[in-house]
Amino acid sequence: RHNSWDNAYGKDGCIDELFQARRDPMKIQRATAKLLADVIAPDERVAFLGDSITQGGNNPGGYVDLVRQVLKEQKPDSVVIPAGISGHKVPDLLKRFKRDVMDKGATLVFIYIGINDVWHSTSGNGTPAAEFEAGLHTLIQDLRASGADVVLATPSVIGEKPHGENSLDAMLTEYAAISRKVAAAEGVVLCDLQRAFHEHLGVFNPEDKDKGILTNDGVHLNKEGNIFLATEAARALREAVMKR
Repeated sequence: RHNSWDNAYGKDGCIDELFQARRDPMKIQRATAKLLADVIAPDERVAFLGDSITQGGNNPGGYVDLVRQVLKEQKPDSVVIPAGISGHKVPDLLKRFKRDVMDKGATLVFIYIGINDVWHSTSGNGTPAAEFEAGLHTLIQDLRASGADVVLATPSVIGEKPHGENSLDAMLTEYAAISRKVAAAEGVVLCDLQRAFHEHLGVFNPEDKDKGILTNDGVHLNKEGNIFLATEAARALREAVMKR
């Protein structure tokens, strides 16, 4: 009979403060990147290998840039290696990853690929599933042989409608499953962006929009999407470092 209800819910209680609370994605992103900075080597060389999403991520406010900002603050001697090129698929990465990543001394590599391998299938220029899988194995094996730790991301979304309602969802799910399979077989950390995006969109896209929540066009990231991806990438990269 301590009358806790009046104290908790009365004028000076906790209700107003609770209802005024708001999540701050940028604070979450920076805090996550700081946790990554805490565990990397002082001279860590972090590469981001991918397509136009990663190329755009190197621009100010992009996901690569957001991670880089915090790493440079916390570990000034660390280096971020941007290696995204628009339109690229797994076969394209195989032609250039040694030059763009290994030859630059990358010690930690985030591979985010698969969107174009699926998307370009609509014009007959996609990547067959078997070739996609074999290419991922080659990328990871060669990078690890060079001494780098690797994170493999699943392809995220081509359209932001609920899972199963976007035209390429079935194929994208197939290729995301391949990425999961390869990551497990190679023993590298998986960054399951497809699952993370759909879980987020399930909460923050109640109107079932096909774009505008995390992307500008259903694929390429807007401001919120870059913050979201920077957070997911930093978490996965930290996990890879902690496994050393």
